[in-house]
Amino acid sequence: MHSLTTSDFTPAGSSLPGLVGNTPVLRVAQPFTPPDRGFWAKLEGFNPGGIKDRPALHMVERARARGELLPGRPIVESTSGTLGLGLALAGMVYGHPVTLVTDPGLEPSMTRLLAVYGATVDMVPEPHPTGGWQQARRDRVVELLAREPGAWCPDQYGNPDNVSAYTPLGLELAAQIGHVDVLVCSVGTGGHSAGISRALRQLYPDMRLVGVDTVGSTIFGQPARPRLMRGLGSSIYPRNVAYENFSEVHWVAPAESVWACRQLATSHYATGGWSVGAVALVAGWLARTQPRDTRIVAIFPDGPQRYLETVYDDQYCADQGLLGVVPAPEPEVVGRPDEKEVTRWTRCAEVADPLSPPAKADELEGGNQ
Repeated sequence: MHSLTTSDFTPAGSSLPGLVGNTPVLRVAQPFTPPDRGFWAKLEGFNPGGIKDRPALHMVERARARGELLPGRPIVESTSGTLGLGLALAGMVYGHPVTLVTDPGLEPSMTRLLAVYGATVDMVPEPHPTGGWQQARRDRVVELLAREPGAWCPDQYGNPDNVSAYTPLGLELAAQIGHVDVLVCSVGTGGHSAGISRALRQLYPDMRLVGVDTVGSTIFGQPARPRLMRGLGSSIYPRNVAYENFSEVHWVAPAESVWACRQLATSHYATGGWSVGAVALVAGWLARTQPRDTRIVAIFPDGPQRYLETVYDDQYCADQGLLGVVPAPEPEVVGRPDEKEVTRWTRCAEVADPLSPPAKADELEGGNQ
């Protein structure tokens, strides 16, 4: 009779994919809200690489199932960091070499980390004249794909699998918190805001989605400018952004995000990068201004590790003029996203796809052509 030994025992979740998901939630209150108010933070930094482990694994698995990505063929993608960690993980799980196209704004520690996880890091030397670093990276991806027969690009900006990957996260939140009234998400590719809100709206049809972007980002109709914050914002218009799902959008400046990140660290021993600070700032305001029983959930996409040279480096922050800036207690308000160029925390309750054609005058008046 075979006797069970410790080497025969495999605990649940001990495989690499088993490390992804079922992340904790944390109640956040002071100093963002009075002690009797607060919001729930979903700590996606507890995944091995952050929130984008979820879509990386899902997009690769689905592409393999459809036969778009054949065994052992290369994966090539543009990334500002977090998806790169997820794709390095997916490449390890499914046996694919991974090439990540980045730019000089990527933190040196992140470049080193991606390399030790087995990915090839390909850095573009200069930005595209109009599309910035993002377009330059995407053009380089097209070049690399043409060179390598059978290579596959997840195209996180337009891949519907990037959205559906977040259904489990929405269901985790429903199990952890119950009813959700307001969901606060940073917006970059648009994947997690679209996917989580779609899953939660099936359960809570009246839930409101609040988007958080960075100043200098074109996603919601502002002009493109060089951006310090990475992980949220864009100089292109990602097609995964579910504009129709948002009830409002907030733009946050880098110094305001740094303040929020550092406040989180000293008060809650939980923090992350630029997106986390921006989302916490907005979620705190919502918790202060909404009715007391409103259940607000904020998605924290990552942890602080990759930001030790930026957000948490006093010298870097001082050089960039990011220290000693305390955000206003209320955002500025604009009536339309293109009303003026915003430079500090600003809110707009009108959200539309900047690429949608404007409604014709006769349609607005109910006339016939």
